[in-house]
Amino acid sequence: MRDFLLSPVGLLMIYLVIINLIAFLTFGADKRRARRDRRRVRESTLFLLAAIGGSIGALLGMYVFRHKTRHWYFCVGIPAILILQIALPILISRIC
Repeated sequence: MRDFLLSPVGLLMIYLVIINLIAFLTFGADKRRARRDRRRVRESTLFLLAAIGGSIGALLGMYVFRHKTRHWYFCVGIPAILILQIALPILISRIC
């Protein structure tokens, strides 16, 4: 098990779990801040978290916390990032 976790695939999986958890929690924290009329997380930060691998966590955060679901650019952008993150490795593996 330890060898797997230290392999490139294992490290990638650990990274993806962590970044998705961070994205999910950030959407929740921003929703909480919005309700309390406090300083918010920038929308660019939310998109950045999705773009660097946290798109599943961001998408789950949007719908679990009902946050940013009225903004078309989140409803289209976050799923589009997820689709690209799934399709890109598939396309690359077929080319190589």
